[in-house]
Amino acid sequence: ESNNVIMDGRDIGTVVLPHANYKFFITASVEERARRRYKELLEKGEKDITYDQILIEIKKRDEIDSTREIAPLKKSPDAHLIDTTNKTIDECVNEIIEIIERG
Repeated sequence: ESNNVIMDGRDIGTVVLPHANYKFFITASVEERARRRYKELLEKGEKDITYDQILIEIKKRDEIDSTREIAPLKKSPDAHLIDTTNKTIDECVNEIIEIIERG
């Protein structure tokens, strides 16, 4: 309540900090998230993984997280939706800064 903070998590805006001044629901298509994760794992030297495996895992996690009874994954009604699909990090950061500057 007395300090500014940036937090990331699947229930921050709905459970942990429901009264935050700014909330952003940052997402991307499941295909884009799988592509990013696959690329990340390949760069780390992982060889026993496929894009399709990652896609299935992400879909499964989304389903579990969005249907769980306690603190399900969902966008808070007052959160700004930031879809990062086909956007650079800088584009996403600039979008968030513009929202904050508009107040």
